[in-house]
Amino acid sequence: MTSQALLKRLLTDPRVSKDPHRHWPAWINGEISPEWPLYTWVAVTNMFTAYGSDHKRLRTLVAKAFTARRTAALRPRIERMAADLLDALDATAPGEVVDLREAYAYPIPIQVICELFGVEDEATREGLRRCVDSIFHTAAGPEEVTATYTELYGLLRGIVAAKRERPGDDMTSVLISARDEDDSRLGEQELVDTLLLMIGAGHETTVNLLDNAIHLLLSHPEQLALVRAGKAGWQDVIEETLRVQAPVANLPLRYAVEDIEVGGGVVLRKGDAILAAYAAAGRDPQIHDRVGDGVGDGDSARFDVMRTTKEHLSFGHGVHFCLGAPLARLEAEIALPALFARYPDMELTVPAEGLEPVESFISNGHRSLPVTLRPRRA
Repeated sequence: MTSQALLKRLLTDPRVSKDPHRHWPAWINGEISPEWPLYTWVAVTNMFTAYGSDHKRLRTLVAKAFTARRTAALRPRIERMAADLLDALDATAPGEVVDLREAYAYPIPIQVICELFGVEDEATREGLRRCVDSIFHTAAGPEEVTATYTELYGLLRGIVAAKRERPGDDMTSVLISARDEDDSRLGEQELVDTLLLMIGAGHETTVNLLDNAIHLLLSHPEQLALVRAGKAGWQDVIEETLRVQAPVANLPLRYAVEDIEVGGGVVLRKGDAILAAYAAAGRDPQIHDRVGDGVGDGDSARFDVMRTTKEHLSFGHGVHFCLGAPLARLEAEIALPALFARYPDMELTVPAEGLEPVESFISNGHRSLPVTLRPRRA
């Protein structure tokens, strides 16, 4: 179902919960095994799965990391990161193939979020990245799922222990302080799971945003030409990318607290699990296909930076709207123009349709993004 209006309604309906402990019979009855690929998505106790007053309490604590002032203050650091990565790419020989997802789209978001939460050790960063990739790998088998769960919580508890011993000017230390000063504000498991949410969601979505934007511009040179001619801005690129290729395609799970009529004779029964299809909502034909009435621009699947209606739900909607959305946009606003200014002749080395997607119905990106930065003749 692609209806943006219906998804918005469900995302703001108080009869829809994210707490499986209270509202999902399959979880309550012990039917969900730790080997299930989506187990971590349901088992965590943080604001991702919180409902009602619990969600408000947790969101208030975490919101300190993403104030407008704190986000804006990160601009010079992100600019430096992008410049350093581009300087390193300058060593690439003309015609040599580079995986830009690995060499550019990945490093910036993971560095930013790890610095924000004080994760300094390189081995820990790499371990977190590996575990988060596995969490989004929805084709994972039981052995991978359980091994990831064990490794991930070992890393997160290690971060908490290190910050308790040596607090710093970072959000992990802030959360620990809130936990240790007033146990009622933040439970120990909530603390660890909040780190998982912030570090995991804080980099995976932005990686896909950068990956998809680069891919779309290189596979649609006429759209890139509009940007270079000043007819469209980088914010147009970012919003249209978020619309047509949402970084998170589908997000599990929500649950019907009671029977909910959604129209067309369809009823969500109490206890039913709900999957939010953000990618489909970005291509709602009722919004993006209609023409002649000032509503749409025709063909919702077309990447068009000049599109007047770029409405999407890629960062969610309602009380669970992504706190890190301004930071993700800022990273893209810095990283994309810097990349295309440095390498104006950059080209994909495989047909756009030949790129392999990541193995996930949640994460929406490519396994690799092979390009040549300069023509061989250079």
